[in-house]
Parts: sequence; C-alpha cells; structure tokens
Amino acid sequence: MAPSRHADEGGQLQLMDADRVDDEEECFESIDKLISQGINAGDVKKLQDAGIYTCNGLMMHTKKNLTGIKGLSEAKVDKICEAAEKLLNQGFMTGTDLLLKRKSVVRITTGSQALDELLGGGIETLCITEAFGEFRSGKTQLAHTLCVSTQLPIHMHGGNGKVAYIDTEGTFRPERIVPIAERFGMDANAVLDNIIYARAYTYEHQYNLLLGLAAKMAEEPFRLLIVDSVIALFRVDFSGRGELAERQQKLAQMLSRLTKIAEEFNVAVYITNQVIADPGGGMFITDPKKPAGGHVLAHAATIRLMLRKGKGEQRVCKIFDAPNLPEGEAVFQVTSGGIMDAKD
Repeated sequence: MAPSRHADEGGQLQLMDADRVDDEEECFESIDKLISQGINAGDVKKLQDAGIYTCNGLMMHTKKNLTGIKGLSEAKVDKICEAAEKLLNQGFMTGTDLLLKRKSVVRITTGSQALDELLGGGIETLCITEAFGEFRSGKTQLAHTLCVSTQLPIHMHGGNGKVAYIDTEGTFRPERIVPIAERFGMDANAVLDNIIYARAYTYEHQYNLLLGLAAKMAEEPFRLLIVDSVIALFRVDFSGRGELAERQQKLAQMLSRLTKIAEEFNVAVYITNQVIADPGGGMFITDPKKPAGGHVLAHAATIRLMLRKGKGEQRVCKIFDAPNLPEGEAVFQVTSGGIMDAKD
C-alpha cells in the first residue's frame, strides 16, 4: 500500500515537521550573530558575499583564505574568528557527547529495504557517500530515487528536506521523478519544486555552484546534495600526466568543500564516480577496474559503494569501504518507480 500524500492545500510538500523546527535551527549559528559580538555589519556582508553564511562555515576557512576576501584585513579577520569562537564550541568533546551529537544523523531510504539494511538504515547525513561503477550500473537511478525519498517525513525513513542536484553529464531527467513520486504517494509537482538543479560545464563552474549553495542551505531545509558525476569534468578539463598533480589538488579542494557542506548543514552528500581500467589488477581478475580519482577521492568519501549489473534489471551493491559498516552485498532492482527490492 502506498503511503498517503504529504501535501498542503497549495500542493506543496510540508517538509518541516513542527516539532523539528527547533532542532533544525540548532544545527548551525547564523553569521548574522557576529553583529551581537561587536562585528561590523558591513564586514558580515562581505563574508556573505564570499559564500559564508554560518559561523560553523566560517571556522572551516583558514585565516589566509579569509584575508583574501576584499576589505578584510588580518586584524579584522582575527576579531571575526575570535567572535565566532565565542559562539561555537570548537574544542574537544567526550565520546559520550559525540555519540549524542551523532543522534542528529538522518538516514534516508534508498527505496530498497535490502540496500537500506546494507547501509545501516540508508544514506547518512554528515558525510559523503560515493557510488562507483560502469554505465547502467544504477548510480544515476539511485540518485533519482533519493531525490524523492529525501522529501519523505522522518518517520517514513525520509529526510524531511529539499534536494540540490549538480549534473555534470546531463543525465538528470525531471520526467523520471514523476513515476517515482507516484510510487511513494507524493505530489510530483511539489516534489519537483523542492529539487534545485544546476548543469555544470567546467570544474570551476562546478566549484562555484557549491559556493553558492551555502546561501540557499542557510535559508531553507535541505537534506541532500547530489553531484553526478564528481569526476567527469576533471577528466575533461585536465589531460595527461603533466596536469595530474594540479587536477588532484583542485579535486581535493572541491571534495573538502563537499565535506564542509555535509557537516555544516547536516546534509547527505551523494556523489557518483566513474571507473577506469586497472592494468595492474592482476591476471586472475576477469574484469579489472577501479574507481577514478585516485587516493584523493578514496580518502574524502566516507562510505564507498561499488555497483555492478546483475541479471536483467537487477543490480548488485557492495560495501567497498565504510568506517562503521561490515562488508556485504545487496541486490536491488531498477523499476519505473525507482530503486526497489529485487524480485526472486
């Protein structure tokens, strides 16, 4: 039986449960609060123009980066950082306190119970989840399903929030969202209204889109950021071994930005990755392939999932790397209604 519709009279999804509004506001401290600490409103505006909208986000920047903002001297930056430190507790905490803090983690259903169980409940907020595999292995189909399931209420294993989608390969299809929304019993137009989409054409454009997201996430309840795929533009814009070091440095900066967004706004970051041939894979491996991006991407992603094709429309997901999940596999199916459990 499909779940009941969750729309108001105007057809818009009611994303924020009343009892969760207070919790959402505690996730981060607005940059405007610096004014109460004696910081000039003009300087706060300069920080916002640079894409910094929260005190948490401010403390994720080095002083060297902050002094690079036009109009901010070293003395001003020192004063701003001192004020932000008073508003935040950036020091050590006990393991017990961290365990309590981890209770704010939201796990978003993938649409498949078997896949959710493999992931310990679903796609986690506060971290980066990477899915890699060949074409037609289900990476983008999972992204489309998450666009809808993220908007479900918390008690229905959703994220109760909006979705940001950065598309580097031109594979997002809004018409694909409609049957998935109908499967979950949701208003398709309302679901689409709660997805913001951008097509990136260069790695610089991709990074600038991430900088602009801070303003939107500080104002509205976002719960998921999708980048599909994370590596495509870097493989196009940088070529050959001569540019490899620069490519990896730029990739590291972008991945660092994704990590900061995840932790600053308590959102889940889902990125897809391509695979490359691995000549050193060994003669006993029938189809040697490895994820693109090298060690930089491997260390940035918290949870790495390897997807591969199965029989017919079935796909297999394997935990490739995760700090808190055991190795295992789950079989799911791609249907018109998105990702579902595989039928026997």
